[in-house]
Amino acid sequence: MFLLHKPSAEVVAQFISSEQHLSFSYSQVGWTQGKSPSGFTVGHNRTRLGEGEDTYKRAVAALRSWQQFDLGWVTIVPPGTPLEVGAVVAVQAKAFGFWSLNACKVVYVIDEGEANNARFGFAYGTLPDHVECGEERFTVEWHTDDSVWFDIYAFSRPQHPLVKIGRSVARMLQKRFVRDSLAVMRAAVDHLAADEQSARIS
Repeated sequence: MFLLHKPSAEVVAQFISSEQHLSFSYSQVGWTQGKSPSGFTVGHNRTRLGEGEDTYKRAVAALRSWQQFDLGWVTIVPPGTPLEVGAVVAVQAKAFGFWSLNACKVVYVIDEGEANNARFGFAYGTLPDHVECGEERFTVEWHTDDSVWFDIYAFSRPQHPLVKIGRSVARMLQKRFVRDSLAVMRAAVDHLAADEQSARIS
């Protein structure tokens, strides 16, 4: 859905309600768990967040609250949506003077492993009213070398006619989203660490 103005909470609620019970707009549901479907653009990007249990816990907390979407030009609505299978959200974005709402549903949630070998995350898939078609996975990984990483894996292809025409612009915005999302997760982990230190001092 493209709009000339920022959508109100009422518009967002109506949009979510209209998509709530619709099926995914692609057949390869869950394939971000290991397969790369043909006919889609595949992207895989990651960044190191730091190391240790505290970093992992901060990153998980950030992911649970959808902070990887707090980019200024992109956000998740409605805010505070619980991260659970079947949850429907909209990616609200502003680009080139236009606003858009893009419906997604959480496909699966990952919460596995233990110290120095753990992974938390989720994937969401596109619903019919989304400019793209596909699935995206976001994970925080705590490796055996004690390093902590934020990982984004996605496959997609244009769905809206305007996006098909302007495919190169759409790819540019996708790359911008990935770059900004990796950066905001690094910042979120650092910010939470600073808050914890300040709380201990006070």
